[in-house]
Amino acid sequence: METPDFGIPERLAHRMSMAEQHEYLRTRLSRRRTLLTAGALAGGLLTGCSGSGTATSGRSSAPAATSTERVHGSVVTPFGRHLAFGADPKTQMRISWQVPLSVGKPYVRVGLRPDDLSRKIEAEVRHLPTPALGGRPAYDQYYVHAALDRLRPGTTYYYGVGHDGFDPASPHGRSTITSFRTAPASPEKFVFTAFGDQGVSAEAIANDKVLLRQEPAFHLHAGDICYADNTGHGEKSDLFNPSAWDAFLKQTEPVAKSVPWMVAVGNHDMEAWYSPDGYGGQLARFSLPESGFDPRKAPGVYAFTYGNVGVVSLDANDVSYEIPANFGYTGGRQTAWLDRTLKELRAADPVDFIVVFFHHCAYSTSKHASDGGLRAEWLPLFTKHQVDLVINGHNHVYERTDAIKDGGVGKPVRIGDSTDPSRDGIVYVTAGGGGKTLYGFPEGVEDSYEGHVRNRDSVESFLWTKSQEQKDETVEWSRVRYTGFSFLSVEVETGTGARAARLKVSALTEKGERIDHFEVRRGG
Repeated sequence: METPDFGIPERLAHRMSMAEQHEYLRTRLSRRRTLLTAGALAGGLLTGCSGSGTATSGRSSAPAATSTERVHGSVVTPFGRHLAFGADPKTQMRISWQVPLSVGKPYVRVGLRPDDLSRKIEAEVRHLPTPALGGRPAYDQYYVHAALDRLRPGTTYYYGVGHDGFDPASPHGRSTITSFRTAPASPEKFVFTAFGDQGVSAEAIANDKVLLRQEPAFHLHAGDICYADNTGHGEKSDLFNPSAWDAFLKQTEPVAKSVPWMVAVGNHDMEAWYSPDGYGGQLARFSLPESGFDPRKAPGVYAFTYGNVGVVSLDANDVSYEIPANFGYTGGRQTAWLDRTLKELRAADPVDFIVVFFHHCAYSTSKHASDGGLRAEWLPLFTKHQVDLVINGHNHVYERTDAIKDGGVGKPVRIGDSTDPSRDGIVYVTAGGGGKTLYGFPEGVEDSYEGHVRNRDSVESFLWTKSQEQKDETVEWSRVRYTGFSFLSVEVETGTGARAARLKVSALTEKGERIDHFEVRRGG
């Protein structure tokens, strides 16, 4: 069955790269459609408007506003605030938000007290137009970004966002004032959280609420962020729904307005209309650390150091055998950058641990199983530089391996155990229970988690090969399995003298119940 005339025929899409899909859409789609803005679907974002519809429904009781309308800035309310570190989390923060209409002279006010936001930083508006797709009208979105530099390490700052006609320091605008904290100058105890595959759902909101109670210093999102593209291949453009981003950013704002929301890109985050590599939309929506090999080419590839932890975000679409739409798009530059970056982090004095996160799974037994492209390209580098923890999404479950060394079990890591990566190998965690519809495990394979342990010697699974075939494999490394919504909470402790530095890793459900915990130790 083919998709309609405005989309990519299904028989073609599976054979087309992202660049080919981009060119196809640009050639076929007409831009001459009625324009709607994010405000028409977000519901109630214009002051004085109300509506019961959600952004994903495409309906609102508020009247539709077109991109040609001009309104006073006082009736345009910012929404969807989300933070990210700059390349140096001690001194740099990036503040992003959304407005339903284009505004004049946007800015951020920032200060050390909520009643003294004396510093004013200009912001940049990134306009993201989407053509009419699948019977949906054309759609305009406006994302605003401000770069805060020369901040003090380990300091709490207050900020509010505004534009001409809307001042966060005024009584009307004070609802946008909140705070963030920069990374400390030297390592100290802290917590970070992680999951992938979130989307927009009640379960995603529940995860966010429990996550916020952990008081994380930052959050890692391992890709498949909002599912505006529900196909996962950049294809079938008639199913692409840009308003899903409005709903997602509103949903995430209670956490992301104060907790840096560090995202990697997944297969559902390749959006063919915006750019040949599918990442034009992400460049409009997020301001991420520009520490990768090419921030404009690969915005989801970057690294930062917080305390004694070096964090590396990768784009697995570049090396995935399963979903080849962007296979090889960096020409090997990402892998070369990864080798250099891991070497630098391992040699850095403050760094005890290296945590790598990306979307597709190197080791999993759920629906998508394991990707041979990741194992071939990156696992030798993880071993070479003694990576301490790898976090993935893609499979909508929680699954955790034993310590893996030379492709097999280097050490069984049971619930509550500790492991040393320099000796035992690397633990891989699939944390894909962020909020999207759940998957399961192979037939006959039971969940096994804290308080419900079901040990088994092996699991029958498969590995994606370069020819996009599934190669059967019997695995012995699947230690913990949980079919439910969940996230990781990682407590980091520095080493002191004879005491080892530790990552105390826990998996929590959306109700806050613990389903797994283990420790990664170094030194001591």
